[in-house]
Amino acid sequence: TWQALISGCSAGGLTSILHCDRFHQLLPADANVKCLSDAGFFINVKDITGANHAEAFFNDVVATHGSAKNLPSSCTSKLPAGVCFFPQNEVQQIQTPLFILNAAYDSWQQVRHILVPEGSDPEWRGCRDDITQCSTKQLETLQGFRDDFLAALGASASAGSRGLFVNSCFAHCQSETQDIWFAPASPALGDRRIADAVGDWFYSRSGFQKTDCPYPCDSTCYTN
Repeated sequence: TWQALISGCSAGGLTSILHCDRFHQLLPADANVKCLSDAGFFINVKDITGANHAEAFFNDVVATHGSAKNLPSSCTSKLPAGVCFFPQNEVQQIQTPLFILNAAYDSWQQVRHILVPEGSDPEWRGCRDDITQCSTKQLETLQGFRDDFLAALGASASAGSRGLFVNSCFAHCQSETQDIWFAPASPALGDRRIADAVGDWFYSRSGFQKTDCPYPCDSTCYTN
């Protein structure tokens, strides 16, 4: 029996969501096909200035590259193509088992490019690079962002075939290096490291759907 996993990090993680069912259709009907998105769950929220920076960016992508034809028609038939880049508008239609691995305070994708894009506010320079440098007010903003992220994730975890590992680390991409993916000091939720959780889910040994408590409760986050 075929065993196939499509995965990616950041833009690759987003692609793993957008093309999950399409990938499944390329393989034999009896294949075990699943999808893993690492740091790919971009959300559609306003930045700290009140601008829709992320939505405007994806609208430009669609206009420049003609991307609408490559996005799932289940979304583009109902919504403008630009917002179909946001997984919150896609995941409920995905039939193939999907595992979402994401930091609730994704340091690159979410914080630096959605919530606090370059040049939006000089006072955020230290915080956007290092969460330990954030002021109390900035941390409140980040906690609000986490709430928005979990709300966007919402129904995506409702399917029994879904996997979910959302920790409270200030990190981006947690499946690419052995130290983070599967090592004695790797990030964990409960007693499960990322590789343990994904492996058990992929081989149907057990399900895994866990969301961490808010920052700074997680002592297992990887730092180098």
